[in-house]
Amino acid sequence: MFEALATGLLNGLIYALIAVGLALIWGITDVINFAHGEFLMLGMYAAYWLFTLGHLDPTLSAPLVACALGFVGFLSYALIIRPLQRAPAMIVILATFGLGLVLRQLAFIFFSPDYRNLPDTWLSGSVSAAGVSFGLPQVATGVVSLVVIVLLFVLVYRTRWGQALQAVAEDRQAASFMGIAADRINAQVWILGSAAVGLAGALLTTFFYVFPSVGSVFGLMAFVAVAMGGFGSLPGAFISGVLIGVIEAMTGYWLEPAYKTVSIFLIFLLVLWYRPRGLFGRW
Repeated sequence: MFEALATGLLNGLIYALIAVGLALIWGITDVINFAHGEFLMLGMYAAYWLFTLGHLDPTLSAPLVACALGFVGFLSYALIIRPLQRAPAMIVILATFGLGLVLRQLAFIFFSPDYRNLPDTWLSGSVSAAGVSFGLPQVATGVVSLVVIVLLFVLVYRTRWGQALQAVAEDRQAASFMGIAADRINAQVWILGSAAVGLAGALLTTFFYVFPSVGSVFGLMAFVAVAMGGFGSLPGAFISGVLIGVIEAMTGYWLEPAYKTVSIFLIFLLVLWYRPRGLFGRW
């Protein structure tokens, strides 16, 4: 049980990093990025091909992949989201949904539907604690995810730039009167949120299969975490992401692995039934 709980915590930290990137974009720009999971997929393929063709270990390529996905996030905002700022919200939602479909289909075309995985990397192996063995890739990915989340929290809640973010999230027009360029903040948030999911994707390649629809697996959990934690709430996304990982692992331990996803969505529905704004509401 201890091993299942610890595994759930590690997986939950990965969910939390992906969810925090999504919540950051959602909370500041009021845009639901339905291509967030596909950004993760791009990060995984980037790390995979850097290892396969350039023999660059994901441990080293993760920062490069994060920067590349940050640029993808900037292009997405500049070419798709910004021109649609005055359009109805549903149009923007459909645009991000369409972007996700295009990226997924392009992955099917160029990379085939095959499942791919990396051979031994620098993180291959296991570590033991209290007589229980854990995969080193999962431990390293969980620890890095936690460190990045803490840095994001410090950036958002303890810096002058973070105050500008919160001002834009609270009242965009009032923030512009104070000299805060909302459009620039939006672009920076898309860069930061996309870089976070790109980093998660690169680290995931050390122990998870890479395939064109992998984004839907983690992207769906990220949406659940953001909605359950409270739309736009970074602490809510973090806590909900960790809870989802623990619930998933303990359900598989006590019941059957087939019920893992069912239990998550049941708890998600109960939370929204009693707290429609999520556990922590909006910042």
